[in-house]
Amino acid sequence: MHRFSFVSLCAVALAAVMMFSGETRMVEAVTCDVSELSPCMAAITSPIPPSTTCCSKLKEQKPCFCQYLKNPTIKQFVDTPKAKKIASTCGVEYPQC
Repeated sequence: MHRFSFVSLCAVALAAVMMFSGETRMVEAVTCDVSELSPCMAAITSPIPPSTTCCSKLKEQKPCFCQYLKNPTIKQFVDTPKAKKIASTCGVEYPQC
């Protein structure tokens, strides 16, 4: 009887761990807002390297890059050699849309 209870307890514990580990893998949806990239303007318009904040925002907005590239107004800023270099410096892969 004790062995059955121990096995049952282990099964319940394993199920709980699997359930909670699945919740930690959920990713929050990103709101695509090009103004979130404003911390990168200094790096785009001058020779200074991108700031830590710029790199964080690039990583955060990465799922939006293809959407930005489809917008002609935004594309002129994000589809440049300088923007690609900034992304590379930040360790953000430039998308192939």
